[in-house]
Amino acid sequence: MKLYLSPGACSFAPHIVLNELGLTFKPVKVDLRSHKLEDGTDFYSISPNGYVPILELDDGTRLAEAQVILQYLADRKPGTLAPAAGSLERYRLMETLNFIATEIHKGFSPLWYPDTPEATKTATLAKLSKRFDRTSQMLGDRQFLVGDTFTIADAYLFTVLSWAGFLKVDLTPWPALQQYLERIGARASVQAAKRTESTKAAATA
Repeated sequence: MKLYLSPGACSFAPHIVLNELGLTFKPVKVDLRSHKLEDGTDFYSISPNGYVPILELDDGTRLAEAQVILQYLADRKPGTLAPAAGSLERYRLMETLNFIATEIHKGFSPLWYPDTPEATKTATLAKLSKRFDRTSQMLGDRQFLVGDTFTIADAYLFTVLSWAGFLKVDLTPWPALQQYLERIGARASVQAAKRTESTKAAATA
């Protein structure tokens, strides 16, 4: 398999999961500014939408969208990082993945652009604050977001919450989220993904 990724992007979530599952894959770096691969290939020829992640299977089939890729990977080793397909617990996990995708992942979007008006940034932060309130409630005093073990939802939530540091979004009002980031960030799978992506970023700097 190949995982088309950009260091620090949402492709970090499937990168974590691939490591958690011990699946063999090749990371392929994408420059999202030029939309080119390291060998000069036009990324739009790989992903018509122009964004990561893209998971390319051994037969050349490609999957897009983080939450779809995460579930595909989890199902390579059933019962490890997601409840069984078709179970109510799986649908609860899907609810959570969708919440992360639409309310937090996309919620950060206006903050990435330097020309976003200040009023829009303020409104964005206010909306994100409500989402952080809800996420903190969902966590409660648990170690993980869904159930008692690490799941693909944790890989996704960790990835998007990590953007708060880069974008200078203060998470101190949500100590549970800060502790969650520290806890998940210490996992071997996360550290390994960081090392790989840091090396790829440095190699093209």
